[in-house]
This record gives sequence, structure tokens and C-alpha cells, in this order.
Amino acid sequence: MEEEMGPLLSSSFEGFNMGILMMACLALSWIFIHRWNQRNKKGPKTWPIVGAAIEQLVNYERMHDWLVEYLSKLRTVVVPMPFTTYTYIADPANVEHVLKTNFANYPKGDTYHSYMEVLLGEGIFNVDGEVWRKQRKTASFEFASKNLRDFSTRVFREYSLKLSSILSHASSNNQEVDMQELLMRMTLDSICKVGFGVEIGTLAPNLPDNCFAQAFDTANIIVTLRFIDPLWKIKKFLNVGSEALLDKSIKIIDDFTYSVICRRKAEMGEARISNNNKKVKHDILSRFIELGEDPESKLTDKSLRDVVLNFVIAGRDTTAATLSWAIYMIMTHNHVAEKLYNELKTFEEDRAKEESVTLLQFDFDDLESFTQRAVQYAGFLTYDSLGKLYYLHAVITETLRLYPAVPQDPKGILEDDILPDGTKVKAGGMVTYVPYSMGRMEYNWGSDAASFKPERWLKDGFFQNASPFKFTAFQAGPRICLGKDSAYLQMKMTLAILCRFFKFDLVPNHPVQYRMMTILSMAHGLKLRASRLS
Repeated sequence: MEEEMGPLLSSSFEGFNMGILMMACLALSWIFIHRWNQRNKKGPKTWPIVGAAIEQLVNYERMHDWLVEYLSKLRTVVVPMPFTTYTYIADPANVEHVLKTNFANYPKGDTYHSYMEVLLGEGIFNVDGEVWRKQRKTASFEFASKNLRDFSTRVFREYSLKLSSILSHASSNNQEVDMQELLMRMTLDSICKVGFGVEIGTLAPNLPDNCFAQAFDTANIIVTLRFIDPLWKIKKFLNVGSEALLDKSIKIIDDFTYSVICRRKAEMGEARISNNNKKVKHDILSRFIELGEDPESKLTDKSLRDVVLNFVIAGRDTTAATLSWAIYMIMTHNHVAEKLYNELKTFEEDRAKEESVTLLQFDFDDLESFTQRAVQYAGFLTYDSLGKLYYLHAVITETLRLYPAVPQDPKGILEDDILPDGTKVKAGGMVTYVPYSMGRMEYNWGSDAASFKPERWLKDGFFQNASPFKFTAFQAGPRICLGKDSAYLQMKMTLAILCRFFKFDLVPNHPVQYRMMTILSMAHGLKLRASRLS
């Protein structure tokens, strides 16, 4: 019997091996045919099933520059992925079509919403339709308020001076500082004061640890990774890896946010009692809290939580990241630093004459007199006077051209469409306009597109805007950034004070490169030393 089974087993194994061999041949043939059909195709390499996921994963840490390489040749890059297709665009005509002409066809979309919901919830940056319109209407009303503008100016001046004081102490001791971390603390304190009416004190001289800020950064990195990680839903279901860390980070974020809401509600209640039950409105969160008292508004504490976090990412991360890149650009371009210093010094002298004020004398080694002079100078910086610092405005704008706070902005596609350049896009996919690439395209900015050149924004000494569909740092069309003026106000206030009184030098061998997350921040911070200027 055993002798009879031997040949049968041998025959079965041979048949099985032959089947495996045939399947392998078919798979290889399929891959070969697919790659052969792609031989004349321009753009990323694609493979059966996984699309271009392999090339995207390999280039993930340098994805913005990876896209620059393709978009400089193609203007539009189609990137098939396992469950969707991304179409990246850098041509202003295509961008205008998506952001304005056919706006209704390109919402944030379900895919983007599902990736970001855990962090941004139903906030203004993560929703479409009526929910978005209501939030935008309320926020638009607040940003147009003169009271909020004047309050913001005072707050931005106060925190810029706090940062200046920290740098003064560091320069006295020849200490290196992480400027990006300091700026993140400053903008977090500022947005909590302006947006939510609370002091959180992260820019205190002892620089206390801030769990919220750390958790927010971690969550931001992980939700960004979801865009190219096809396994994130499995990891979320099993609560392992990056998704487990995201869970812990969101818990810290929520604890902080709900405490801010609770504190603000209590303060508003106390203020009303002392004001004979009169409604008191100091900040953006207060306005939303008041709206929530109307049962028809359907605003819950969860809704307020989403409002808070969306304004944090808008008012903290974007501004701090741009200021970090601006300081890096200034310190690495001596002629820019010199022209900016001269503008600020001349401004100071002119304002002193206009107000018939004698400028205080200060000694480099006398911290108190140095601080008094900085405070005097800051007093000259009003909303209107900052508007006359055209070179400063150009420096910030040129920074945003090359280092936009939001380097990519994806949109969903509701219905099949054809872009102005003839590219066909399918419903269910995504179109992403890429501000980081757009600022580096010679077909947008000329042969010196890669150069940091604030002068490109000036004509006869005055600042000249570019089309928002070419300079897309603040988006364009119906969703153009409501906080643009507020962002410029804080950035100009900060840089006016810092660049008037300090010279910055990068710590030797410190690496400066971006980190892949929603906001274009620096992966290793910005380590530098500050020295005082007369």
C-alpha cells in the first residue's frame, strides 16, 4: 500500500509545484505587461494593486520636494493609490478652476474628513456645506470687528515683548535657543488669549512643559501619515502602533480643550452676574458659546471643542511655522537682514519725531535699559503703522511663497470633471493643489523662482499683491483664509521687534528641514543664538 501511495504523492507535489509556478508566471507577466504599458507614461511609477504607493512611501519624508520634481516638468501629476487617486496641480488656471470656478465640485470631501475627524472634528477646516457656512459666517463677523483687531494688536505686542525678554536673557548668557519652540509657545499663548480669553502661560521665563502642545504635534503628524498609510484603519481597529499613540494624544488634547471651554463658560457666568445679567463677549470662543445658548444652534461642548482646535491649528501652528522659516531666511540672507534692519531703524526714528519723543538710551550689558527701549519701540507698532513697513511685509510674503504654512491642500471630487489643462479627474478621487511646489515653479515666478527675493513683491517701494491663484498660501476663492490679516499682524509685530533688536546665527551643523505633517514645521526645530543690536 505504501509503495502504491509513493507515486501518487510524488505526482500530487509535482502538480502543486507546477500550479505555483504557473501562478508566479502569470503574476510576473501581469506585472511586466502593466509596467510595459507604463513605459511612456510620465509621472510616478505604478504597480498593480498598490499603484504609486511604493514610490510615495519611499519619498514620504521629502514628499514636497518629490512633487516639485514632477510638477516642474508636468504641471499636473496623477498618482494612483490603492483606494483612491490623487491629482496634484500647480498651474494657477487649474487651481482657480478647483478653488473658485467649479468650487462646489471640490469640497473637503469624505476621505479628507475621515482622516482628520479625530483631530479637527466638525470644525471649519474639516467640513463642507451648511456647517461650514455657519462657522465661517460667525468667524467672519468676529475677524471684521475693530474691537478684536485692537485687542489682538495689544496681545501680539505683549507676547512679542515676552519673547524678546527671553532672548535678551539668552543672549546675556550666550545660550542657544530653539526659536521654533519659543514661537510655538508664543502663538499658542496668543491664540488662547485672543481666541478663547484664557492665559495658559507657556511662554513663561522657565518655559514649562506643555503636554497639550506636544500631543497636538504628535496627533498632527499621525493624521497626516494616514493619507498614504493604507493600513491605518486596521491599526485603529486593533489600537496598535501609530493609531494607539494617536488615541493617547487625543485624550490629552481633549482634556485641555474641554478645560478651556469650562473655564471660559465660568468666567462668562461670573462676568454676567457682575454686569446685571448682560451678555459679555470678549473673544471668538465666547461668541460661539453665546450662539450655543440658542437651542436651534445645536452647538454642544463637542462643537465648541472642534471650534477651539481648528482655531489653534490656524492661529498657532501656521503663524509659528512661518515665523520660523522667515527668521531662517533672514539670517541666511545678509542683504535681506540689513535692508530689514534699516527699514525698522528708520521707522523708529521717524515715529519718535512724529510723536516728539526722545528715544531712550540703552546699554548692551544693561538688561533693564535694553528692555525699556524695546517696550518704547513696541509702542510705536500699531495696526496702521505696521502697514507702512513694506519691506517687512515683502519678507514675510516671500517666505510664504517658498515655505507656505499649508504645503498641500487636498479636495474631494464629487463628479467627473476636466481641468483647464485637459486632465480628467474622476468622482471619488482627490485633487490637491500644492502651494510648496507652486512657489518654486519657473512657469509661475520666472527663472529666479527658487531664490529668496523679497524685492519681487515691491514696485517703487510699495508692496504689490499677486493673484491668490498663483500665491496660494492663504488659499483662494470662497474658502480664502479669514485670518490672513490677523496672521500678518502678529508676524509683522513679532519680526519688527525681534529684527530691530537682535541678530540671529544658526547653531553650527544644525539641520534645517521640514517635517511631514499638515503644517510645514521644522523637523529639528530652529537652534540659534541671538545677539543684541543697537
